Amino acid sequence: MTFYPSERIAIFVDGANLYSAAKALNYDLDFKKLIEEFRQKGRLIRAYYYTAIVEGEEYSPIRPLVDWLDYNGFTMVTKPVKRYTDATGHTRTKGNMDVEIAVDMLQLAPHMDHAVLFSGDGDFRKLVQALQSKGVRVTVVSTLKTQPPQIADELRRAADNFIDLAELMNSFGRPRSSAAGVNKPIPVVIPDQLEPSKT
Repeated sequence: MTFYPSERIAIFVDGANLYSAAKALNYDLDFKKLIEEFRQKGRLIRAYYYTAIVEGEEYSPIRPLVDWLDYNGFTMVTKPVKRYTDATGHTRTKGNMDVEIAVDMLQLAPHMDHAVLFSGDGDFRKLVQALQSKGVRVTVVSTLKTQPPQIADELRRAADNFIDLAELMNSFGRPRSSAAGVNKPIPVVIPDQLEPSKT
């Protein structure tokens, strides 16, 4: 991976996608170390974290993470999870953040030299190409080391650089522990992948 000390870097974290990739690798993430890692690579101008939140519940499992990130250098972009009933009567949830990520990246394009996108979603291929046409280099972070791979091939090929998340775990990851209470991860709601529940 190529970073230059003088370039303006911005990080865009698709929270649900990154959580899914880290979980598949059996790691928890240390976001403080993550942001420090990229501060050392250039002039970090912004770090965004995107996630949907289930509202109206007494306790939201993702709320402590959102609050911590908000106080520790990340710009938080959240929206409420939408619930709907499908044709079979099952309650489903939806909380896709793709539009928010795309809008923020394109708006920030004139002010950054290098965008780092933590996501494997193939829908971002066209976004990567749009940023490149504006002179922005794009690094995508996800993983090929899981079954199935967490990154879409078309996104990996479109990016200027691809970094496998597994290679970064020595810098800002820690192995998940199966022992109760030890290195216990903050549970994260992944709205696009929630199991349906009967109403």
